[in-house]
Amino acid sequence: MTTEGEFRREDSLGYMVNLLGRLFARALDRRLGKYGVAHGQFPVLLILWEQEGITQSEIARRLDIEQPTVANTLKRMERDDLVTFAADPGNRRQVLIGLTEKGRALKTPLIAEALAVNDRAVEDFEAADRVQFIARLRRMIDALSGPAE
Repeated sequence: MTTEGEFRREDSLGYMVNLLGRLFARALDRRLGKYGVAHGQFPVLLILWEQEGITQSEIARRLDIEQPTVANTLKRMERDDLVTFAADPGNRRQVLIGLTEKGRALKTPLIAEALAVNDRAVEDFEAADRVQFIARLRRMIDALSGPAE
């Protein structure tokens, strides 16, 4: 464990969660690559599978990432025939993002790939430990989502 004045990365919650996130991303990227989808596109697809016809700024807000990042991702997704752009009939200055048939068709296989990665990560966890782990992650996310100190 960390003693006063000593910082060990293998005992740092932040370091370990970051490492875990990168390992998840790498494992997911390998699996999604079979479908021509990058792991950075997957969160956008998850949002659009929940609700199509939303703006780029709404996607950025829901994912808590910067709009330029979303814009670049959406451009690549349009190039890859995953999303469409259409003028908002109620506000011509806004563009609504939708899915192509290809983007919709990928929902079942890509979610299966993501579930497989999740299952691999917790394969030696008991069911109750999985539920508790997710609950604790949500508490940490809530704690860090509030106003900065």
